[in-house]
Amino acid sequence: MSLPDFSHEAAAIARGARRVAGVDEVGRGPLAGPVTAAAVVLPGAADLPAGLNDSKKLGAARREMLAAWIMAHCDWSVAHVEVAEIDLLNIHHAAHLAMCRAVAGLREAPCHVLVDGNRLPRDLAPPAEAVVKGDARCLSIAAASILAKVLRDRIMVDLAQQHPGYGWEANAGYPTPQHLAALLDLGVTPHHRRSFRPVHNILCKAPPSTL
Repeated sequence: MSLPDFSHEAAAIARGARRVAGVDEVGRGPLAGPVTAAAVVLPGAADLPAGLNDSKKLGAARREMLAAWIMAHCDWSVAHVEVAEIDLLNIHHAAHLAMCRAVAGLREAPCHVLVDGNRLPRDLAPPAEAVVKGDARCLSIAAASILAKVLRDRIMVDLAQQHPGYGWEANAGYPTPQHLAALLDLGVTPHHRRSFRPVHNILCKAPPSTL
């Protein structure tokens, strides 16, 4: 199994970039909670911890450990776009907005940005390139995926305590059978994305007095 490497960052540095940021987002698919993006500028290939990889390929304990290292040793920023903006913009544009906010939140603006996916956010200020499956190929994007995942999961654990029964502490807002059943039994919370079909359908079927 191949691991992400520093080749995309090294190529940008060879072209004259001093600071290269990796950007990734999590939370496109959930029915509840924000979409979250992180931007990370790594210190250099020689100084990185072992096992830095796509967040989806790591266990929770490993993600937490690597997130703590990233926050201690890197310039990083995390941004959230909440459900009201998701419903207004649609999830694609909301995810890109979160990426732009994450990049803007770095202590120092990067010279070049590596973005996970095949499309660049329209309003991203620095020069950038899209890297398909970047979280599995590019170390700075992998770091961003870890940080975004860890910090969004923490939000969902907090929201689960406020709204028990939906299983957000385990499913992070994704449409698992437990979550879908709870939507029918308990109803829609303020943290649900009303533009997403399962939530929208429940709202449309509910009597007007319950909306």
